[in-house]
Amino acid sequence: MKTIEEFIHKESASGILLISATILALILSNTFISPLYQSFLHIPVAIRVGALHLDKSLYHWVNDGLMAIFFLLIGLEVKREILEGHLSSLNQAALPGIAAIGGMLVPAIFYLAFNADNSIAIRGWAIPTATDIAFALAILSLLGSRVPLSLKVFLMALAIIDDLGAIVIIAVFYTAELYTTSIVIALVCLVLLIMLNKFGVIKKAAYFIIGTILWISVLKSGVHATLAGVALAFTIPLKAKDERGQTVSPLKEIEHGLHFWVAFLILPLFAFVNAGVNFTDISLRQMSGPVPLGIMLGLFLGKQLGVFGFSWVAIKLKLAKLPAGSNWRQLYGVSVLTGIGFTMSLFIVSLAFADDTLFQYTDKLAILAASFMSGIIGYLILKKS
Repeated sequence: MKTIEEFIHKESASGILLISATILALILSNTFISPLYQSFLHIPVAIRVGALHLDKSLYHWVNDGLMAIFFLLIGLEVKREILEGHLSSLNQAALPGIAAIGGMLVPAIFYLAFNADNSIAIRGWAIPTATDIAFALAILSLLGSRVPLSLKVFLMALAIIDDLGAIVIIAVFYTAELYTTSIVIALVCLVLLIMLNKFGVIKKAAYFIIGTILWISVLKSGVHATLAGVALAFTIPLKAKDERGQTVSPLKEIEHGLHFWVAFLILPLFAFVNAGVNFTDISLRQMSGPVPLGIMLGLFLGKQLGVFGFSWVAIKLKLAKLPAGSNWRQLYGVSVLTGIGFTMSLFIVSLAFADDTLFQYTDKLAILAASFMSGIIGYLILKKS
């Protein structure tokens, strides 16, 4: 339980930093400093090694580069949880697994109900399906012992499954035109990484060197570059023998080393460059359009109805049990908190709508509004439970 509590503490602290970064981005983008903020986002950063040339804005380096490290951490957490954690047995995984399915399916239905007839808007169907674990656990941390640890573990496991679902969605639905040569190089790298795992190689540098080549080839292939982080994570061994015959865990060592940098640098920086919505010119009429309405209702209503509804059915059918020491009101409060989409929802927006101005930033503002409502109301429900 000590590891779980450390994880929750780090995620909670990260959530508070995320909130600060978001507020700062909103202030900068809605004041006279806005031009400076926009210039910062579009600073060109280029890397050239021989014929290889990577030239992107700072905004794209964060979303395509640093977020690959975030996805590497997610992949490591998912693999560990499946092999020996809270997803390693059917009994443990049943409730968060069923709840996560509901929490992805119902929000997507809400969104599609408003946008099914628009061939461009329909690409955003996955935006309201995600849960931001850092924000959600930050809210829970404010409640202290009012919320049992079992519910925090439930939320953590649900969010991890959510992330796994998001990875699959990104791979299947948000892949652009494919380039054969880059795909072949990526596959060769993947085979080499699997061989390193099979031969029990524990040198982390070997995985990172091949992983970097994998990331570059995936970046150039048309598949989103962040998936390279997940692929790398799944090849890193959970347990292996060192030269002295002692059991070591390269996966846990890398996960532990990355957690601080992801929680306190990468995610806040991502929030800072993605959450800066200028809402001075956005009207209530624009916010009542099908895209922002689909996102807001999908996150705020769809997530809570999907998570709580599917959980209720699973518990009543005895497919799962209510988390120890919790009650139905607390489970509902946590279900409301899953409507905090933020990080992954903003990320999917950048994939679904490559043109930031397509919906006059109402899509991003809808995510912020729904996440804010979910956080406040979820907090109030749990405070009174």
